[in-house]
Amino acid sequence: MGVLKGKTALVTGGSRGIGRAVAERLARDGALVAVHYGRNAAAAEETVEAIGAAGGRAFAIGAELGVPGDAQALWAAYGAHPAHTEGVDILVNNAGAAAFAGIGETDEETYDRAHALNARAPFFVIKYGLERLRDGGRIVNVTGTPHIALPAILATITAKGAVNALTRSLAAELAPRGITVNSVGPGITETDLNADLLADEATRAHLAARSVFHRVGTTQEVADVVAFLASPDSRWVTGQHLDATGGLRLALL
Repeated sequence: MGVLKGKTALVTGGSRGIGRAVAERLARDGALVAVHYGRNAAAAEETVEAIGAAGGRAFAIGAELGVPGDAQALWAAYGAHPAHTEGVDILVNNAGAAAFAGIGETDEETYDRAHALNARAPFFVIKYGLERLRDGGRIVNVTGTPHIALPAILATITAKGAVNALTRSLAAELAPRGITVNSVGPGITETDLNADLLADEATRAHLAARSVFHRVGTTQEVADVVAFLASPDSRWVTGQHLDATGGLRLALL
């Protein structure tokens, strides 16, 4: 408790699912958390209220990602909020969405939209945030699982793979400032976006069987991995991808 006291964190897509769990965990560890949302202001405010009720500190900022000028708009919204601090210590790029289409069904518009949100946005959120990111800071990118073939969301997986590549190269570039850059790949996770899918018992059992623990992961379990990478304990870890799938690769061997 309190390992992030005095730190400021910004979590994109922080109002729901994994992003909300990350925001709540970082706040519980003592950070002031900027909870970013794209369109659902009510969900972001609910997250802020929940953090406050638990004794933490947070505020909400809105900016749609995946559109021209998105990163600049996000940082402008951050700077305009009265609760912001001049510097940021932890940046978690979590916002994203899946485009469900195989290569045969993926047209150029679908491809561009998937990359604009899942690859281009985090790239420029980092680029325009570097002047605010303090030396010794942390960047954590929530991406995908590169060792698993997912042809049903091919454009999205391609975009997530680009961010994994960005993570490794950026870690080398930012090392002189003491900034670590890592990525986390969640597996099949219990979120509101997956609620309909997991409501079917047969589907849930099939997906749960892919983990060596034979269950679906929780958002809190992914958030705990992110929290480690955001903490001082991760100071000697950079340029790495942490698999947070519950042994998904092992179950498929």
